[in-house]
Amino acid sequence: MSIKISSAQIVGLEGKIIEIEVDLTRGLPAFSIVGLPDKAIEESKERISSAVKNSGFNPPQRKNQRVTVSLAPADLKKEGPGFDLGIALGYLLASKQLNFNADKKLFLGELALNGSIRIIRGALALAQSALKAGFEEIYLPKGNGKEAAFIEGIKVYEAGSLLEIASWFEGKIKPEPLPKQKIQENASEYSVDLSDIRGQEHAKRALEISAAGSHNLLMVGPPGTGKTMLAKALPSLLPPLSFEEALEATNIHSIAGTLDKPLLTFRPFRNPHHTASYISIIGGGTIPRPGEITMAHRGVLFLDEFPEFDRRVIESLRQPIEDGVIAISRAKGVIVFPARIILVCAMNPCPCGNLGSKNKSCLCPASAIFKYQRKISGPIADRLDLFVEVGRIEHEELSKKNSAPTSAEKQKLILKAREVQKERFKNRKILTNAEMSSRDLEQFVPLDRDSQRALNLAASRMDLSARAYHRVIKIARTIADLENSESVRENHIAEALQYRPKQSLI
Repeated sequence: MSIKISSAQIVGLEGKIIEIEVDLTRGLPAFSIVGLPDKAIEESKERISSAVKNSGFNPPQRKNQRVTVSLAPADLKKEGPGFDLGIALGYLLASKQLNFNADKKLFLGELALNGSIRIIRGALALAQSALKAGFEEIYLPKGNGKEAAFIEGIKVYEAGSLLEIASWFEGKIKPEPLPKQKIQENASEYSVDLSDIRGQEHAKRALEISAAGSHNLLMVGPPGTGKTMLAKALPSLLPPLSFEEALEATNIHSIAGTLDKPLLTFRPFRNPHHTASYISIIGGGTIPRPGEITMAHRGVLFLDEFPEFDRRVIESLRQPIEDGVIAISRAKGVIVFPARIILVCAMNPCPCGNLGSKNKSCLCPASAIFKYQRKISGPIADRLDLFVEVGRIEHEELSKKNSAPTSAEKQKLILKAREVQKERFKNRKILTNAEMSSRDLEQFVPLDRDSQRALNLAASRMDLSARAYHRVIKIARTIADLENSESVRENHIAEALQYRPKQSLI
């Protein structure tokens, strides 16, 4: 007898419904799985047999019983142990040890040998895909249900074991779906507040502009001047995640296996080490997985010791910085991962870090300094909006009583600037000034005669590229928004030009 039951797997960042067909025939004892299964699925035969036996049922591979399991569509590579539960229930249905209607139900989970169910990755994405496909119920391992319960329109059930689910379908226990989850406001989880940083007022102002307009930032300065603290303070200035953004970020982290709560409520902050590989930063692999740039989606990607990263990693940032997505190409197609981030980079002025210092001598030869600074190519520099020199802080400044504004106080101004941008771009598919195209600049940021003259004169002297020229206008628009100014004035252009790199920086 052949039966059908439904499961799913992650492809890219979306769930793909997989139909499990189980057929029992008489013949030599065998248990075969077809449909391009990977090694984890091939090994599931042993897990399922033991789990079924230890749950009190007759296992597969009995005398004169041949079990064939087909995973459809057959041309899609299947991976991971998440099909265990569906295959086991399909076998119990086919062997008539259970009797229930599997229509509109989706089953996910890895089975342990004792019949308990282990958690899986990507429950949120799989629940969203199940809803789109018309499923009414989804059955998940305990620990996965709460993230799926944020999706309206589908009933979510959590089970601890195969025996528990079997008891539900035998009518011994009546299961209750999980209550729908709602986003909860929690106390701040950010490790650094803006008020924790002494001095560096120019850099703090750059952070404020970056947060208000989603502008990318590069900080240059000797070791120990607070570059890392400044970067860690940036998420505390950003607006809270909306529910849709929270679902989007949670989905990514759930698939990557880094989710430690049902829903992410704070902006992601990713800080990979400079020895990280190309694939770990950008994403990819034989079966493409999201990298750090996608894990930071809707948040901040901080690359400390920026020139120490592999040249291939640095140059691969060009396209996602511009487009907000990263495309991973493989023989069977292209998977597009989101990458709408604020990129924050930090670097020393030279390998030893003392170039330009008043108190310490630089020990680096000219060739080493040139090679170090040239790792930041012109195309990458053009795509960074704000360049800030972070100098050494006097010891007297460190001992002063802290009276600096907190992140919460600055965030109020940033939220007002974001609301202005939201209203400005209400008929466009962009949210912030950094996302404007050259056509948008003509429409939304007309410059008066004095501002245009000042910009053109500075652009000529600084030899700005067309891209850098437009980025100055975007920054000026953000500065004007922070001041609640309807138009961009000459002083806004002047301040924006201060954040272009000097020849000594890169």
